[in-house]
Amino acid sequence: MTSFNNPIIPGMAPDPSIIRVDHDYYIATSTFHWNPGVQIFHSRDLVNWSLITYALQHDEVNLRGTNTPAGIWAPHLSYDEQTHKYWLAYSHMQNMAGREFNADSYAMSADSIYGPWSAPVYLTSIGFDPALFHDADGKHYVSILEWETRTGYQAPGHIVIAEIDLENGGIIGDWHRVTTGFTTRGCAEAPQLYHHDGYYYLLIAAGGTGYAHGVEIGRAKQIFGPYEPNPTGEPIITSSPQHLFSLGDPDAGHFEMINPHSRMQKAGHGSLVQTPDDEWYVAHLMSRPLKGTTLNPLGRETSLQKMTWTSDGWLQMADGSNLAKSTFEGPRATSGPQDLTADDLDITFQTVTPDQHFMTPYQSQTTDWVNTTERPGYLRIHGRNSFFSQVNPAIMATRATSLNYTVQTTVDFAPVHYSQTAGLGLYYDSNNWIYLCLCPSADGQHTIVKVLQAKLGDRLDHRFDVAIVPANHADLKLDYVNGQATFAYRFTATEDWLTLGSAYDVTYLSDEGVNGEPGEIGGFTGLFNFIGSVDAYQHASVADFSHYQVRNHLTRKEN
Repeated sequence: MTSFNNPIIPGMAPDPSIIRVDHDYYIATSTFHWNPGVQIFHSRDLVNWSLITYALQHDEVNLRGTNTPAGIWAPHLSYDEQTHKYWLAYSHMQNMAGREFNADSYAMSADSIYGPWSAPVYLTSIGFDPALFHDADGKHYVSILEWETRTGYQAPGHIVIAEIDLENGGIIGDWHRVTTGFTTRGCAEAPQLYHHDGYYYLLIAAGGTGYAHGVEIGRAKQIFGPYEPNPTGEPIITSSPQHLFSLGDPDAGHFEMINPHSRMQKAGHGSLVQTPDDEWYVAHLMSRPLKGTTLNPLGRETSLQKMTWTSDGWLQMADGSNLAKSTFEGPRATSGPQDLTADDLDITFQTVTPDQHFMTPYQSQTTDWVNTTERPGYLRIHGRNSFFSQVNPAIMATRATSLNYTVQTTVDFAPVHYSQTAGLGLYYDSNNWIYLCLCPSADGQHTIVKVLQAKLGDRLDHRFDVAIVPANHADLKLDYVNGQATFAYRFTATEDWLTLGSAYDVTYLSDEGVNGEPGEIGGFTGLFNFIGSVDAYQHASVADFSHYQVRNHLTRKEN
C-alpha cells in the first residue's frame, strides 16, 4: 500500500464533514467570519483535494459584526440515497459572551453539490454542531450538542437526538439526551450518526478544541439509545493518547496535553466514510504549531486516518492505536502521486468573477467594491472601512497553507488623503493583521510605501521605514518564515527587491495568539494572506491589482 501525507487540506479547513457519492468524495469545512460560507472540497482518490464551491454564496447569513471565533460552525454534509439529495446542516454562532453560545442551526438541500442550494430551513437554537442522519426507513434525525448554561451542571452539555421534518424544519416529538461523552475528556460536541452491522454508531468530538482534542465513539441498537461507550474508555483518534480527566472543564487549550513527539497536534472532530472497496477512513481536524511553541498560525487543517472494524464491532485506527499519524495508508485503488504543491496560487484577473480561492471577512464580495470589469485584466478594489472594521473591510484573502511561503502582487494606487491605503498583508481578524501598503506621505506630497499593523486591537504605524513610490505603481512581496514576516518592494520588474524595515514577529497571528471573545483562548480560525484597500475619506479611491501569487517553499510534509 502507498502512504500519503497529512494534512490532506492544509490551512483553515476545520471540522471536516466527509461523504462519498458514487466515486466522488466531498468535504465541507467551517468558515467562521469569512465569506463565502462553508468551503466544499472534492476528491476522486481521498488523497488529492481541490476547492470546488461554497454552500453559502448568496447572503444567506449576515456575518457583519462577528466576533472571533464566532460565525459559521461545523457544517455537516449528508446524502439521502432515497431522494438523491445533498443536505447541509450548519450553525450560525452569533454570540459567545458569558459563555452563552447563542447559535441558530439550519439545513439546506440541493440536487447537485454545486447547488443551487435551497433556502436555509431553521432547525433549532438548542446548541451547535448539527448533523443529519437519513435512516433506511425514510425517517430523518438531527443530532446536536445541547449547550448547558445552568450553574453546577456538566458543561458543555448533552448530546441530543430528535426526529426531524426536513421539508418544514420542525422537530418531531422530543429531544432525547443520549450522552455527555464516552470518555473522561469532557467537552462532547459535533455528534454524527452512522449505521453499520445492526448498530447505530455515534461519533463525537471531545476534549475541547485544543491539545486534548479527540474523536470518541459509542453505539446502540436503537437510535435514541442507550449508547454504550467504546470499551477502551479512550478516544479512538487523538494526538495526545495519555489519559485525561477533564469533565466539566470548559478549557479548550489543555496545553499540558501537547505531544512533544508529534508534528500533528489537536487531532479530533472526525467524520467517517466508506470507500467502494469497503475501506474505512476518518477525516478529522488537526494543527501544526510553530516549532518550539504552542501557537498555530494555520489554524485547524484536515487530515485522514485509515480505520478498521474489530471482530466485536468497534471502530479503531488500522494500526490498532489511537494516535493520529502524519501519514496515512491510501485506498487500494489509489496509487498516487500526491501533489504536495497544489496549494500554490498564480492568479490573474482575466475572468468576470475573481478566483474562488478569494474569501472576504465579514462582508460579501459584491461588484460595487471588488470587480474585474471596471479595468479589464485587473482586480479593482474600492477602498472602504479601516481593516479594524467588522462591517465593510475591502479585503480579498486566501488561506495560508504553509509555514514558509512568499506572496507577491502588483498594485496601481494614487491616494489623495492620509486615510487611503492599498497593499498586501497577513490577516487573522479585525484586531490582528499586518499590511505593506501604499499611502500618502505625511505632508501629502508623495505616495510612499510603509507597514501598518494591528496587534490585539492596537494600531502600530511603522512610519520611520518608508520609501517614495514613483508613478503610484509598485510590486509588493511578503515572505513568511515560521512566524516571521519580511516585506519588500520594487517599482519595475527589472529592479532588485528592496526590503522595508526588518523582519516582523507575527507569531501572534495564530489561534492562540489573538484576542478572541472573553473567556476563550484566542480563536480557532486561521491565518490568511490578503490584498486590500482602505478609504475612510470618501470611499472614492480604487486600487488595481494585476496579479496575485503564492509560492509555498515547504510542503505540508516538510512543515
